[in-house]
Amino acid sequence: MAEKKPTVKKTAKVAEEVKTLEQLRSELAAKRDDLVAARRGHAAGELANPRVLTSTKKEIARLLTAIRAAEISEKESK
Repeated sequence: MAEKKPTVKKTAKVAEEVKTLEQLRSELAAKRDDLVAARRGHAAGELANPRVLTSTKKEIARLLTAIRAAEISEKESK
């Protein structure tokens, strides 16, 4: 039988800086603009590192998750 690898339990990351909902939304808008510019550069063949597209999309997803969590916590506190 194959040896089992030890499983590592993942822990949640702790935020270094707590941002307001407005700060998160403005950062999201900036990241979306960056993604549009990166896509345009990729289409034109100017983008040196196409991994920028993937990392920017992941950052946008993280921001959307943080915004949604903040909205839910704000809703529950009312």
